[in-house]
Amino acid sequence: MTENRSSALNPIVVGIAGGSGSGKTTVVHRILDRVGWDRIAYLPHDAYYKDAAHLPWEERIHLNYDHPKSLDNDLLIEHIQLLLQGQPVDTPIYDFSHHVRSAETRRVLPSPVILVEGILVFADKRLRQLMDIKLYVDTAADVRFIRRLLRDINERGRTVSSVVEQYQSTVRPMHMKFVEPTKAYADIIIPEGGHNDVAMEMVIGRIEALLAEHERG
Repeated sequence: MTENRSSALNPIVVGIAGGSGSGKTTVVHRILDRVGWDRIAYLPHDAYYKDAAHLPWEERIHLNYDHPKSLDNDLLIEHIQLLLQGQPVDTPIYDFSHHVRSAETRRVLPSPVILVEGILVFADKRLRQLMDIKLYVDTAADVRFIRRLLRDINERGRTVSSVVEQYQSTVRPMHMKFVEPTKAYADIIIPEGGHNDVAMEMVIGRIEALLAEHERG
């Protein structure tokens, strides 16, 4: 873990990456439920998409949201650093129905664990260097596509044809180019995500051990 930042005096930073629909959110919620929501500052990378409000609708719907340049990593890094210093942050909220950043924000308080999750959180070396533990959720492509299809229809107001078109034009090629290679940076690879009980017990046990060390000072 040569890239990692580690200090018993600082909060523990956990990064969770993996393809769209791989089950990262399930992993996040299992960690939150076991370790405690009040002990974790959760920063989803999806909240940090760059605002596209200045673009006309036709351009917005064709933006490549699976390219590293679509995300505001500078702001995410700033927020992680502020949390490491014990300061609260106001994270963006992204409106996926209209492809714009909402006027509202979400207050995140400093906590012993900072959890950063998203498909491309390992693609930026600056982010990797802030992480103590890097987890990659590895799930078969057909399962990931079905999960993404259902999520985008039910939660983001998309049509089947728009989801399929986006998957073929950007999601799959960007996954192969930018997401899949970052598996090499992971400390732990979790096949099938949060449904892998053995892997989850190991991960949660490691986080709890680091947290106990941190709290002993």
